[in-house]
Amino acid sequence: MYDSNMSVTVALSKSPAELGTLATQFKALGDPTRLDLMMNVATSADSEACVCDLTPDTGLTQGTVSHHLRILVEAGLLNRDQRGKWSYYSLTDSAKNILSSLNLSTPTNKNKVSSC
Repeated sequence: MYDSNMSVTVALSKSPAELGTLATQFKALGDPTRLDLMMNVATSADSEACVCDLTPDTGLTQGTVSHHLRILVEAGLLNRDQRGKWSYYSLTDSAKNILSSLNLSTPTNKNKVSSC
């Protein structure tokens, strides 16, 4: 029933605050658009991406993509770095651990170039 090779990294002795944080993170990742944005950030050059790089592939407006990215930042899954008028996003250590534990880690694609 379960794959014996699956790695389990969630400790059973989490505090209520840690469980609340984890629940918020899983809730944020429960939206397919946000999970796709996280995977796109993970596979971007240097594992960071500008909102202008993430928007075209979604078919959504820049405002909607920014809204989803804000939710991921507030959940502690993405870091946001403001550079001039553009925001760049990178995975937090928590996001890397979650993606890795779900076997969703992908190699970084160094060929993607920012269009900003």
